[in-house]
Amino acid sequence: MVRRLVGKTRDWLVRNVEGFLALAIAVTFLVLGVFDVYGANSTVVNSAILLTLALLAATLLRDRTTSKNALDAISSARLVSGSEVAQALAEARRHTDRWIFKGGTGVDLRAETLPEFAKMAREEQRPLELRLEIVDPADQALCEGYAQVLAAHEPSGSTLWTADRVRQEVYATILAAARENQRVKYLNVEIRLSSVVSTLRWDLSDTGVIMAEPAGPAMVFKKDSPYYATCKRELTVSFDQARRVPLDAAKDHPLSDPPAEEEIRELFTVLEVGLPSTHDSRTIAAIGKAAGIKVSDY
Repeated sequence: MVRRLVGKTRDWLVRNVEGFLALAIAVTFLVLGVFDVYGANSTVVNSAILLTLALLAATLLRDRTTSKNALDAISSARLVSGSEVAQALAEARRHTDRWIFKGGTGVDLRAETLPEFAKMAREEQRPLELRLEIVDPADQALCEGYAQVLAAHEPSGSTLWTADRVRQEVYATILAAARENQRVKYLNVEIRLSSVVSTLRWDLSDTGVIMAEPAGPAMVFKKDSPYYATCKRELTVSFDQARRVPLDAAKDHPLSDPPAEEEIRELFTVLEVGLPSTHDSRTIAAIGKAAGIKVSDY
């Protein structure tokens, strides 16, 4: 207890050394002045006053710098909600060449970022990189856990999330990404399957990172924020640890337009994320529809 108190006192003195010295000097010369130690000779007193003012100035400058750094950190982050989240994502897409996504099923990314990236790569003829980390559909317990996370954010009485629904949404995201990766020359998509549930959606671009809750508000950190580098490091490490989906192999199995059910089944086999045997033709058609693809024989 005593050691902890001594340590805290030492830390306080180190942080406030200028102010402490200024106070000590001022008190010392105030006492000496009361007892008229220096008499009419004011040279020493004036020097002490100048030293005290200098220490006070140093203290104020240090505090101002600390406050400025704190304000800069605050100004590099903002809270957005509702339509502002979509606006922040759209703005980020317009000014980036690469995108890292980490989330659950990738529903929103499949509907917004993926087609927008494909369009920019096709029309502007510039290389774009898209990294996706989503839950592993082969992990039943994981899909059930994420379904519970999403169900907790659903309005009362709405359609409940289930493990099967989570799995089908993930398959739809993989299918849509594989198809765009096949068709768009300058679009490079990578997919990893995570073995853990993320309760947040992460979208990182060249200009910043957006962290959002399911159907909730989001925090936007600019690139010059110290949090940006931290988030980028976290997403990179997480991506590297997740199971890789070999999208390159899918380029040798191009889908027809529209594709047949067997083509889709074969594609998932090539991607090493084979569909469950319980997925019938109706389920395959539903997955294709969610991916924006009409299955020809259904």
